[in-house]
Amino acid sequence: MSVIDMRATIRRGAGRRDRFGCIRIFRKPMSSLTFSLHDAVSIRFAFSPLKEVVAAVGVLRDPAGRSLHLPWVKQVRPRLAGLDLAPLGDLCRGRYIPDFLTPPPATPVPDLALELATLRATPHRVVRADLDRMTCPPAATTAALRDDPAGGLDRLAAAVQEFWDAAFAPYWPRMRDLLEGDVLYRARRLAAGGLDRLFADLHPVVRWTGDRVMVHRSGHGADRTLAGEGLLLIPSVFVWPGMFSRLASPGQPTITYPARGVATLWETGATPSSDALAAVLGRPRALILAELSSPLSTTELARRLPYAPASVSEHLALLRAAGLVIGHRTGRSVLYVRTPAADALLAARPGDR
Repeated sequence: MSVIDMRATIRRGAGRRDRFGCIRIFRKPMSSLTFSLHDAVSIRFAFSPLKEVVAAVGVLRDPAGRSLHLPWVKQVRPRLAGLDLAPLGDLCRGRYIPDFLTPPPATPVPDLALELATLRATPHRVVRADLDRMTCPPAATTAALRDDPAGGLDRLAAAVQEFWDAAFAPYWPRMRDLLEGDVLYRARRLAAGGLDRLFADLHPVVRWTGDRVMVHRSGHGADRTLAGEGLLLIPSVFVWPGMFSRLASPGQPTITYPARGVATLWETGATPSSDALAAVLGRPRALILAELSSPLSTTELARRLPYAPASVSEHLALLRAAGLVIGHRTGRSVLYVRTPAADALLAARPGDR
């Protein structure tokens, strides 16, 4: 959209400036992806540390409506004092965040170092083209990035690393467990019920209609017929309660959605369990089953419960032998999930026959 067209759109009442001075353009509110059979079987899952960083910057800037993450916000804000994060923060101010800042992950479980290497290698023409799409008045760091992409990308990567060390490093193992658990959960739903079941609870604005994915979002609209690109689904901690989608851009389309179980991420302490079930299984094993409403590792269970990792591991072995949990290796850890038999035990009420 040219500057003249944009001004005309604003005069017609379809756009306005937000509190950052950024222009918000409101277009048709629905996007769709039409799938071929090849695309349907080419859906893949991955998560992205860099996408998490970008989403977390938004949470820190405006925590209203992000109540689940307030414990994290309160802990990390003092750690960020005095850091020069402007090269990162200035790119995350508006509705459009440059695509080069959140490249699609190349592997299912990328690490930050790999993604920062990809960021530094962004072609300079791509950097400038994405910056030109931003509707915010350019900040000094953004202008410097456009004038000198090589130096600006180095400064941006350094700011991301500083942010990561202060705000993410202490929490990343539990975040990674949650994200890996969501990928496991989604893969099982896809295997059990196909695309209908996969998309049924992905996000309220996303639905599957038989041959296409429909995404209903204010301000976003595009229709695209895939030609073998497939779809990349990215679970996220900090995108909650919203979602990101990149559907119209060239390359593989992506949908970034809230990971299942994010509401429990910052919780500590034991989850109440049925006294009757605890009497049969023992309190530690009953508590472990109650926590496994989403896949978790031994380390994460030990963090949430008042038991050492070795003790949790012993109880999991007994539950596994009894057919109440199953372990799945994902990436560098084993995630445990309840079996249908365990779900039935937890759902039962005293006096059920």
